Amino acid sequence: MVTAGDFKNGVTFEMEGNVFQVIEFQHVKPGKGAAFVRTKMKNVITGAVIERSFSPTDKFDSAYIERRDMQYSYNDGDLYYFMDMESFDMVPLNKEVLPDSFKFVKEEMMCKLCSFKGKVFSVEPPTFVELEITDTDPGFAGNTATNTLKPATLETGAEIKVPLFIEVGEVIKIDTRTGEYLSRA
Repeated sequence: MVTAGDFKNGVTFEMEGNVFQVIEFQHVKPGKGAAFVRTKMKNVITGAVIERSFSPTDKFDSAYIERRDMQYSYNDGDLYYFMDMESFDMVPLNKEVLPDSFKFVKEEMMCKLCSFKGKVFSVEPPTFVELEITDTDPGFAGNTATNTLKPATLETGAEIKVPLFIEVGEVIKIDTRTGEYLSRA
C-alpha cells in the first residue's frame, strides 16, 4: 500500500484498474483549506500522461513492474519470439506490443520485456545499436564539413538519415530512442 503523501518520482501504483508511474509530484499546503498532492503520472501500459490532485491520505495498491532481459529470436508473421536466457523458454508477443523503436532490433539482440502480473505490455530495445548500411547513395570525398544528410536503409530494413560520407557496408551506431545516427562503429 502506498499513500499519495508518500509519492516520489518513479513510484508505481494501481488506480482504477490501471497501473501508473509518478513522473512529477508536488505537495501543496495552501494558506486556506486542506493540503493536497498535485501529481503528473504516466499510464505504464498505454503511455498516456495525466495530471491529477490527491488528498495526502488517499491509499493505492503498490504495483511491481517486472523487467526481464530476454533475447529476440525470430518472428513468424505478427508473432515475435523472445527467449529467456536462463530457462530457455520462448515467449511469443504480438506486433502491437512492440514499440516503433523495435525496427532497429535484429535477431539475437537482448531486450527488456516489461510485464505486470505476468502480462507483457512493452518491450524496451537496447538504447544504442550497431547496424550495417545495406543501401544508400554513394558518398563523395570532401563531404564531411557540412551537416547534410541522406537516406539510408539498415540491415533490419529500417530507414534513417546519415551524413553524406557514409557508404554501403559500413557499420554505424544508432540511438534507438530518437532513431538518429550517432557515429561510425
